[in-house]
Amino acid sequence: MHGRSTPKPYPYELMLEQGHALDRLDVEFRWGHYGIRMLRFHHTTFSPGKIVSFHKHSEFEFHYIPRGKGKVILGEVPYALQEGMLYLTGPNLVHYQEADALEAMDELCLHIDIVKLDHDEAPREEGSESEPSCDWGRRSEIAEAEACIQQLKLLPAKPVLDQYRAMECFLNAYRAWYENQPGLFTVIKQSIIQILLRTTRAYASGPQTDIPSRNMKQYRYKLAVQFIKDNYMEPLTLEVVAERVQISPRQLQRIFRDHTGGTFSEYIEHVRLTHICNELSLSDQTIDQIAFQNGFSSANYLHYVFKRKLGSTPMKYRDQHRRLTT
Repeated sequence: MHGRSTPKPYPYELMLEQGHALDRLDVEFRWGHYGIRMLRFHHTTFSPGKIVSFHKHSEFEFHYIPRGKGKVILGEVPYALQEGMLYLTGPNLVHYQEADALEAMDELCLHIDIVKLDHDEAPREEGSESEPSCDWGRRSEIAEAEACIQQLKLLPAKPVLDQYRAMECFLNAYRAWYENQPGLFTVIKQSIIQILLRTTRAYASGPQTDIPSRNMKQYRYKLAVQFIKDNYMEPLTLEVVAERVQISPRQLQRIFRDHTGGTFSEYIEHVRLTHICNELSLSDQTIDQIAFQNGFSSANYLHYVFKRKLGSTPMKYRDQHRRLTT
């Protein structure tokens, strides 16, 4: 049986309950030679058509789109936004945000202030050693933080794909708060640092001004073909497969004509007959059994299709190919 497909679960459903909960926390920490102060760390939803007019911040603001679509204008350049993208509005970058007219757009936002510290400036974590006697791990952290912050200052003002899953860090931090986990401060600190590192890595992974888009006809054809090959033994219909690839039956029929020169039904018959020919040659099962196991409603209908397509009956085909293999 093939039930109706259900909507894809939203990974950040938990954050919808109290999306701004972490904003109430006063989080400051030192990373290398930098002090980081969390201003906002939340999930929000732009209702369809909602506009946030041109504005700017004196701090860094990281934006991630976990669901929906819309657009952003960075400086004077407009960009389309869609699920899975991120963009950074660095200090004093004027920007404008807008959700799609018909579809809401969710956003995960991290707004932080980053300040260069003198070596002896806090915040210093409990148990940390003074700078002159810092160990290798401390020196590595200083170098890592310095490299990351310098990269942030140079990132281009354009969206890219969140290919290193910085968004997941928001949920990690929120879940720690929601479940009252021990070490909440540490989880939030590590989440923020990971967001910074994964974001810079996303921009450094090569040009992504235009995220490659799929040839949707080819993509849906491949999905449909794979589904047919996996389920050819079931009573498949054009409507069932169209639902699986989320297009109309008419569109799916057109796609099969474009790619195969034939109809959807002809393609399924081809797949089924390929399996049936193999079983006729190698199996001792009856024609009735082979017909039912390969999606045909009866042996009589298999006989009709087989002769129309291959010019022979299933039994004659079996006899001929058994003689060839003996």
